[in-house]
Amino acid sequence: MEQILLSLICGVSIGATAGYLGTLMLSKRMSLVAGPLGHLTLPGITLALIFGFDVSLGAFPFVILGIFLIWLFERKTKLPLEALTAIVFATGVSISLLFLPIEKAEEALIGDISKVKFLDTLITFLLCLFVFLLTKSIYKKMVLISISEDLAKSEKIDVKKYNFLYLLCIAIIVALGVKVVGGLLTAALVAIPAASARNLSKNLFWYSFYGILFGILSSLFGIFFYKIFNISAGPTIILANFFIFLVSLVFKK
Repeated sequence: MEQILLSLICGVSIGATAGYLGTLMLSKRMSLVAGPLGHLTLPGITLALIFGFDVSLGAFPFVILGIFLIWLFERKTKLPLEALTAIVFATGVSISLLFLPIEKAEEALIGDISKVKFLDTLITFLLCLFVFLLTKSIYKKMVLISISEDLAKSEKIDVKKYNFLYLLCIAIIVALGVKVVGGLLTAALVAIPAASARNLSKNLFWYSFYGILFGILSSLFGIFFYKIFNISAGPTIILANFFIFLVSLVFKK
């Protein structure tokens, strides 16, 4: 029961925060960026599994490195963001596949929330709380920046500063997401709850509220089915998200 409780706290914290951040990423048309960044965590996950430390701790430096490289290459080449992201994440995946032990491949790719410890859960909760509060503080300004950077600058908003804080939030939630869904499915954690919320919401408040709610519900259902049927929690959480999305289509505003 203690392990289930730790898994629930960890999963719900990540699900709620990812759903909230996802509503902002969807507005900026960046939901799929979490996917390549999730793939980029694989070298860090590989090191964590080989040497026996927390996967998020291994994933985070590589996400930061990936974001920095994408930012640097964009400044140097002016190539589209999608192309640069593909270059960086493909390189990261290739490096990880050279060293990833076969017996650890499933955990690296789809996660394993059943192994989280008390300290892991506490750190995850605190980091999720930090990301949630930071996202809340920059939310409206980032929405304005996504509409028009020139308009945001006219309102004396430091666009570079807020973009950096926004990318930091993405990096942390992607690194934490590998605990739940591994390196392959992190994009779904932020994209699907936000898409479901968009279907049902009439204004910005309900949009962000539904994003949080659906992130929580999908984590609860996913971990419940993992316990009942003894199957991997990562895929069941994503399938729960997809089911919620299908329901939202019925009641679409």
